[in-house]
Amino acid sequence: MNRNTISALSQKEAEIVARLSYEEKDIVTAKELDSYLPADFQYRRKLVYSLKRKRILIPIKGGIYIFVPLDAVPTGRRVSEFLIPPVFFPQNDYYIGYSTMFNYYNFTDQQFQTVYVLNTRISRERTIAGLSFKFTKIPSKRMYGLEKIDIKGRKVIVSSKERTLVDLIYFNKPVGGIEAASEILERFVKEKKCDIKKLVEYTVQFSNIKTRKRIGLILEKAQVSDSVLKPLEKSVKDTSLISFSNSRKGTKNEKWRVIINDPQ
Repeated sequence: MNRNTISALSQKEAEIVARLSYEEKDIVTAKELDSYLPADFQYRRKLVYSLKRKRILIPIKGGIYIFVPLDAVPTGRRVSEFLIPPVFFPQNDYYIGYSTMFNYYNFTDQQFQTVYVLNTRISRERTIAGLSFKFTKIPSKRMYGLEKIDIKGRKVIVSSKERTLVDLIYFNKPVGGIEAASEILERFVKEKKCDIKKLVEYTVQFSNIKTRKRIGLILEKAQVSDSVLKPLEKSVKDTSLISFSNSRKGTKNEKWRVIINDPQ
């Protein structure tokens, strides 16, 4: 316990900190703080400013704060990164995805430092409580294949495992490129660690044709049956040739309309 911080608290600050600690708050709003104070209390702004200066409250956005218990003040507190995005998207028009979920589903042992928040409204980067967030705007038609998970009693929207595998092939740079991403997808399919029919369904829905072709080729290599792959094959029929790994030299695969230019 940080005795210097404790001694620096006013009586009212100490009462607020004790209440937030007892209720095990991670995130607190100005409205909640008001509910802890007497109706005639006139110095909420000054009190909040003081708690911010003492690093007990860390702003997320206007009127919403991360609460740092006293025993965590000396080193700072890392609130779960999953709890921050819902603050910015109260209408649930977001999902946590890309490399954040690559870690969550154990696609790789790499630890990624940026939290990707896909949404339909904003594109920007923010650092909050030492965590790096990248808000990435996407078309509403790509907001599918999502699910809610429970983080410390709160519901958070994330990409499902199968949707994350689609995103992995589309956004493959964090794991080292398309070859590394392909190996991960093939391994998950062969080891039956995903719902293959759902994976195909989500791939067919995905707007990027190159991603659909790459996944079709990978799934065929993983010995997924033609009957399961039929909808995906149909979705890329009569389209122009693409390169699997960005070289125009190689063998043409007419079924998937792909130039195979690496050891597949």
